[in-house]
Amino acid sequence: MEEVASNMLRTLRERMSSERGFTLIELLVVILIIGILAAIALPAFLGQRQKGQDAEIKSAVRNLVSHMESCFTNSETYVGCDTSQDVQNSGIPIGNGQGQVEITVGGANSYTLVGRSRSGNTFTYTKNGSTVTRTCQTAGQGGCPNNGQW
Repeated sequence: MEEVASNMLRTLRERMSSERGFTLIELLVVILIIGILAAIALPAFLGQRQKGQDAEIKSAVRNLVSHMESCFTNSETYVGCDTSQDVQNSGIPIGNGQGQVEITVGGANSYTLVGRSRSGNTFTYTKNGSTVTRTCQTAGQGGCPNNGQW
């Protein structure tokens, strides 16, 4: 009987000594590495969201330029183009809130489109005769290049 118990204890000891787990130090090192990788990746992912929101409003402004030029082709003036059916029914969000494009007609040959991104950036497209300028408010952030022009 003693011999059986002794054999069982020896078998258990052998099993326990052959099965090793991770030490606390090893687990802490793994957690530290994961934390460092997350700290590096998170700002990059957040920046991509802002760039996507900026790209969305820039696309809306560019599409609205096409509608304004189409209206000009028909009437040979930009006056009234901001309220034309083509512009109003374009599906582009028009207004002065975030995610919308504001239209200001400056006369027969000029207009300004101001797109306000959900990220807080503002993109302005101005046409005065044959001169076109495209500027953005927060240079170097999101979809606004360092030179402040898009």
